[in-house]
Amino acid sequence: MINIEVAELLESWLAKRLDHNQRVWFDERLKLLKTANSNKELHITLGFIPRKLPRNDLELSKANLDQANALKPGWDPSDWSIDVAARIAVLCRVADRDPIAFGALFQTLCQTADLSESMTLYRGTAVFPESDRMDKQIAEGLRTNMRAVFEAIAHRNPYPQVNFDQHRWNHMILKALFIDSTLAPIQGLDERANEELAKILCDYAHERWAAGRVVTPELWRCVGPFATGTMIDDLQKVVESTTDNECYAGLFALQASSDPRAATILAQQADKLEQLNQSAITWESITE
Repeated sequence: MINIEVAELLESWLAKRLDHNQRVWFDERLKLLKTANSNKELHITLGFIPRKLPRNDLELSKANLDQANALKPGWDPSDWSIDVAARIAVLCRVADRDPIAFGALFQTLCQTADLSESMTLYRGTAVFPESDRMDKQIAEGLRTNMRAVFEAIAHRNPYPQVNFDQHRWNHMILKALFIDSTLAPIQGLDERANEELAKILCDYAHERWAAGRVVTPELWRCVGPFATGTMIDDLQKVVESTTDNECYAGLFALQASSDPRAATILAQQADKLEQLNQSAITWESITE
């Protein structure tokens, strides 16, 4: 079962990062949970983990991240802390015991969680057993205006790419922009780009421009492959910006367009295009 394998991998990482007393406490809690007949001990364990264990970053190596991805494609715990890993290891063991009931438990935990707990729970959706109840709770989480909770679902998490339909996917991308989150850490950003989303984002950009507000350059990443008509006009405006990152974003987007006008504009911007091609600039670095 995937959950026990995830738990064992997380525990192997933790064993190298906890001191003797911390390891003893954590092992004792895991043993206690095996024989617990209610969720009381689970709540106690989850509540005490941040007090008993460090909150330092896990500081995973590339080999560690490769292990994670091999076990569950897309699983990226690169920004997890020790206490987050411990909590998710505990929940994976609980899920392994009764994967069918886990969705209801996940929903209950989310409904009573503080900010830190919510972030941990939603990060765990990368490896928790999928269910209708968990999916319903994820939809609820996406409605929050708390960026940290939203990003726990949207960033470095394979769940949205694999499970969201187009409508929910597009809503997530737009919501990211509304709350000033970044798009680059969203897995499947290029693969899930679609014509409807491109139109939505251009409308959003026009609203921002009309209000005299800034449009994040990475928005155009999702527009380029579908750019035609007035979208090309929008990209020409972006390319002609005096801000380097906006200009680079416009060039990247035009390169992804198959519209003949895109090639014409690129030819007119040959100097800027050459500068872009000779640099180490990427979509990710544009927003750093």
